[in-house]
Amino acid sequence: MKCIVGLGNPGKKYEKTRHNIGFITIDEILRRQQWGPLKKDKFDSMHTIVHHKGEKILFVQPQTYMNLSGKAVRSIIDFYGVNSEDVVVIYDDLDLPVGKIRLRQKGGHGGHNGIRSIIDHLGTKEFKRLRIGIGRPAEAVPIVDYVLNPFAKKELEAVCKSVTQAAQACEAWIEQPFNDVMNQYNTKD
Repeated sequence: MKCIVGLGNPGKKYEKTRHNIGFITIDEILRRQQWGPLKKDKFDSMHTIVHHKGEKILFVQPQTYMNLSGKAVRSIIDFYGVNSEDVVVIYDDLDLPVGKIRLRQKGGHGGHNGIRSIIDHLGTKEFKRLRIGIGRPAEAVPIVDYVLNPFAKKELEAVCKSVTQAAQACEAWIEQPFNDVMNQYNTKD
């Protein structure tokens, strides 16, 4: 079983914020493939399991708020018996410009509290990542305010492009080795 986790914060208040780009991408994959919405509200997550070409894929949106994402991820992958190497986590990245995505096999948290929580709860850095650029604030705006606000109108076209690319990369990973997907998507403009 493969598991695709999109990070974000639950509730209407956060729906279209920069920090919720992981949730937005999960919704986009499910919409594109007509796999329906997330249903089950268990393990502190909204999730669903999809069967595709003999593969089971678990889609997850933790409902613990960003900084406690690891609690939800740990409980759901333990229940379903998913190895951490078969998990990809989609999340926002301040150090990538809006419109860019980057995939990695593993790594540190890079200052991202959601990833830090997952590393702490799993006890490993051995899970795949798909980072979606949200850029840094142009002005002296506190980071917490920046990530918890919606994208600017002028950013929306680039955001849509990056969400589409991220969804395509996840769809490709369902059928291809992650290294092949990294080689394909990390070189795109």
